[in-house]
Formats: sequence, C-alpha cells, structure tokens
Amino acid sequence: MLKQLENYFEFTRLGTNWRTEVLAGVTTFLTMAYIVLVNPAILAATGMPLAAVTAATCLSAAFGSILMGIVARYPIALAPGMGLNAYFAYAVCLKMHVPWQTALGAVFLSGVIFLALTAVGIRQMILHAIPHELYAAVASGIGLFIALLGFRNAGLVVADPNTLVTLGNIRNPATVLALIGLLIMVALEVKKVRGAILIGVLTITALAWALGLTHWAPAAGGFSSLGATAFKLDIRGALNKGFLEIIFVFFFVDLFDNLGTLVGVTKRAGLINEDHTIPRLNRILFADATATLFGSMTGTSTVTSYVESTAGVAAGGRSGVTAITTGLLFLAAIGAAPFVGIVPSAATAPALILVGSLMMATISEIHWRDPLIAVPAFLTLVLIPFTYSIANGLGFGMIAWAVLRVATGKFRRQDWLLYLLAILFLARFVYLGAS
Repeated sequence: MLKQLENYFEFTRLGTNWRTEVLAGVTTFLTMAYIVLVNPAILAATGMPLAAVTAATCLSAAFGSILMGIVARYPIALAPGMGLNAYFAYAVCLKMHVPWQTALGAVFLSGVIFLALTAVGIRQMILHAIPHELYAAVASGIGLFIALLGFRNAGLVVADPNTLVTLGNIRNPATVLALIGLLIMVALEVKKVRGAILIGVLTITALAWALGLTHWAPAAGGFSSLGATAFKLDIRGALNKGFLEIIFVFFFVDLFDNLGTLVGVTKRAGLINEDHTIPRLNRILFADATATLFGSMTGTSTVTSYVESTAGVAAGGRSGVTAITTGLLFLAAIGAAPFVGIVPSAATAPALILVGSLMMATISEIHWRDPLIAVPAFLTLVLIPFTYSIANGLGFGMIAWAVLRVATGKFRRQDWLLYLLAILFLARFVYLGAS
C-alpha cells in the first residue's frame, strides 16, 4: 500500500520520502496556523459567530489542502485568504450593509465562475499568457513579501508616520528570539539538516514559553459550533441584488493572487517544466475553485492558495503529501482550537524571512539589461510587497509589459490575451482609485 502511494505521489522522481513530506507539512501548518485566530476575528465584525467561523476556517483549510494534495499532488496549502476576508467584512458587510449570509452567497458565485472558467480552459489560458520573465519576478516578489511579513512579525520592521517603516526595537526580547531562530534555521539549513525550519520553530517556541514571553489566549471552536454558519449562505439574495461588483472583486483578486502564489510556489519547488508550463494545472485550478465553494458553504470568505506553502517547500516538501499533512493538522485544529495560538510569531517569523531570502534566487532569470523586460519585472517585484498584494504587483507588471510593447512597436497579435488582461487590470485600478 505504501509503495503504491509513493508511486502515485512520485516520490522517486521528486527525490523525496515520507519523513520529509510530513515534516514539510507540519512546517507549512505552523507558519500559517495564525489564520485560525485571525480570520474569525475579522469575520466576527460582521456578526458571524466567532466559534462557528473558527470551525469553518479550520474545516475549509483542511478540505482545500487535502484536495490539493490528493487531486493535484502539489505541496500547496489553502485557507481563507487574508485581504479578501477584510474586504468581505469591512467593505461588503459593514460599509455596504450587506448581510453576511448574502456576502457568502457572492463568494459562492465567484467560486462557480472560477470552476466554469477552469472547465472551459480560460484560467489556463490566462496563466499561459503571462510572460515567463514575469514568473520569475512574481516568485522573487513573493519572497520579498513573505520576508516583509516575517520582519514585521519579528518586530524588526515597524510602522513609522514619517518614513512609512523603520527599524524596530532590537532589544525587544521577542525580536531577539526571532533573530536567534533565524540563525538556528540558517545554520541547520547550511548543514543540510532535514526539518531545519521546523526544528527552529519548535526551539524558539520552547524558549519563548520558558522565558514567559508568550501571551496566549484560548480560542473558541469545535464541530458542534459549525451549525451557526454552515449552509447559511444566501445565493438568491446575491443574485437578486445584482452584486456584480462584489462578485467581480472576489473573483478578480483571488484569480491573480492564486496564479501568483501558484507560480511562486511551483517555481521555488522546481516543479515548472522547461517550457514554463505547470504539470496538472487543471487539477490545481479545480482544487482551489472547489475549496472556495466549500468554504462559502461552511461559513467563511474566499479560500485561496497560501504563500506560506513556500516554507514547507523550503523544508523539502515536493509532493501532495505535504499539503495533505497540513490539511490533516487543520482538521485536528478544529477540536484543538484553544491550543492553535501556542506557537508565538517570534518562532514563525524567522521561517518566513529564511524562505523569502531563498525565493530571491529566481531574480537571476530576469534580463535586467533589456528595459522592455526589466521595467515590468521590477514593477512586479517591488509592488507585491509595497502594496501588500500579489495581484497588484502582477497587474502593474502586465500593464507595463503591454504598454511598452505597444509604444515600441513590439505588439504581437498572438499576445492578445495579455493585452486584454492589462486592460482589465487598468480598469480595476481606475475603479479602485475612484471609489
């Protein structure tokens, strides 16, 4: 049985094994477990029951990650997306006064659109239309993005009213622990120790508890609480009120965040073919679209791929077993929700910084001496962390790519979809600027 599973997940071809994959899955879970606490806190502002949303968050993350692992066989974990949950709560429900049940209906409809576009091959066409030079920029941009998250969580980078950001307090015990964690992880990585990131996370967690530096509060949850949000979505209400704008935002942002994360993770794992195509792409897109439908039915906002999956990839994860392990841990977290916050941010922050630095390797694939390539790639690279959005960075990169080619007479008819996407992105930015 184990041999059959190893053949299905292509362990030999990928050069991996059960121990590596399981450790990678645990690493991914630890770096993204914060969503179990953060997502319910955001959605609770809409009036949704906190305990129910906690259970829905865990269940949808488990379903999406396990589905991705089994069907697509990629080490990509899914969970309710940050950014989209804030849009759901603060823009749609609070600002527009839309009931959360109707907003869930809009999320469901965006998932239906995802699934339909996947079935007819349009999402695949969109991914193929993106120049491979921007793939490298997206991967490196995501590296900067998650490193920024790590620096912020470690307290190394803090907000400043005059300079936007500045250096944090190096004497802060949590920051010191994060730096120690980074040194431990890098040292173990250099020595090729399996599970280097996981060992670092667990070591710093133990130190933080020993020094009394953790501030953990139990969270509500459990399967029994799920009934308050499960199948409460109002699809008819979303259709009757014509929420095309809301559905479009859910769809558009998730589409390009997903594509950007997909490119970044697969490129970091070395799973992209030499011709820049991604094997089993249809299955990947099917998994994330289905996860969004499932999430809306259980009671949470859009489910999407997580850039924290790169932490598991850096730990050696190459197959779907990594995602399945992460999913099983999210499933266990439903019953153990009070203990999910036991790992402090000082322990996971160095993991994000290390992974971010490793993802910068793809920057060498960009032809920096050619302005037609360098400028779009640079905009993609820097605007992902600066705007806190993968979709925004990719959008500016594609617009610049299209405009520069039209302006220099390099326009090619076969690239028509790229130009159409650039126009759609431009329209989105103009709309956001006017709202």
